[in-house]
Amino acid sequence: MGRITVRVVPRSGRAAVEIGPDGPVVRVRSVPQDGKANREAAAVLAAALGVPKTSVRLRAGASSRVKVFDVEGLSERDLLTRLNGL
Repeated sequence: MGRITVRVVPRSGRAAVEIGPDGPVVRVRSVPQDGKANREAAAVLAAALGVPKTSVRLRAGASSRVKVFDVEGLSERDLLTRLNGL
């Protein structure tokens, strides 16, 4: 299981994963209310990594912009390789 730290930008004009100067950035359209942005961030991250949504779980940072996700089925190395391919 791999683990990835990302910065989430809620209320964005589009949903996407980008590589910023400080690491991965997940942009979501949802507002940060009742976990909506967290759920969308997990789904967007799963799509970008090519894994099922159920494979991505929020580990830390539920109320922070910086979040840590666990990704089942991918090692840390695989995560970085797939994100660098974006």
